[in-house]
Amino acid sequence: MTALDTAPAPGGRAPSADGPRSRRREDGASRAEGWRRRLPLMPAFVFVVICTQIPFLLTIWYSLRSRNLLRPEGETFVGLRNYLDLAVDSTFRTAALNSILFTLGCVLVSLLLGLGLALLLDREFVGRGFIRTLLITPFLIMPVAGAMLWSISMFDPTYGLVNWLIGTVGISPVDWTSQFPMLSIIIALVWQWTPFMMLLLLAGLQSQTGDVLEAAQMDGAATWTTFVHITLPHLRFYLELSVLLGAIYVVNTFDQIYLMTAGGPGTASANLPFYIYQRAFLGFDIGQSAAMGVVTVIATIIIATFALRLIFTSINSKEQS
Repeated sequence: MTALDTAPAPGGRAPSADGPRSRRREDGASRAEGWRRRLPLMPAFVFVVICTQIPFLLTIWYSLRSRNLLRPEGETFVGLRNYLDLAVDSTFRTAALNSILFTLGCVLVSLLLGLGLALLLDREFVGRGFIRTLLITPFLIMPVAGAMLWSISMFDPTYGLVNWLIGTVGISPVDWTSQFPMLSIIIALVWQWTPFMMLLLLAGLQSQTGDVLEAAQMDGAATWTTFVHITLPHLRFYLELSVLLGAIYVVNTFDQIYLMTAGGPGTASANLPFYIYQRAFLGFDIGQSAAMGVVTVIATIIIATFALRLIFTSINSKEQS
């Protein structure tokens, strides 16, 4: 052994022969600590896997087979044929387009109305708590009850409230759910989801410090200028979160379509969840409906991933600033 081999390390200490072994012990201890922290979450993780991932894997399996409940003996493996059939299915394209229109129409209108209501409720006035409770009420009503309310009490062509109102100005009664099915469903969805948007944006407004607003007011900034350059950038995270959560929930709309228009006239107001229901429980075509479900889930995951990246980017930029 040479003097170079026994020379001390640059830090002044001689290298220990137990160094690698000590690092392995530390790594093992850190892994054990990590598993101890994850252990309380394992029951929830197993429950989520059983309730979501296993059914999704079965759905993928069914999507690769020709399976019809009326002809169970004719089940065969067809590979990607069910997915290729979707490319030439005009009804599927119509349902996909309707899903986009429902989601965009409901989310955008609800967001604007929710922002306006949140700005009003952010001010002090007599009875603000009572008014806020009334505005939240539509979100607390069951979707089935809300759909029946709009279909019977509001849009009924004979004794609906909307036709009574337009009749007071000389307009003839309108069968809203038959003549304007898309508009009728969007109105019902906006009524239900506006309180949700309002609550999120109101939380964002109330998290804003008053010092910044007072400084802008002392500098002579107008109300609109303060809103555009101070309040709106502060609400960016809450706006993005509202759009993401609203889109995830609205894209799965079923109750309003089933009870108000039944996807009609024909399939003019059917979205993807309703069309999947029709193919599975009315047409008994399990393979085709499973393929549509897989495509819908993948598209939703892609959109949600993109939206989450935008939100995380917004959070990181806010923390850095």
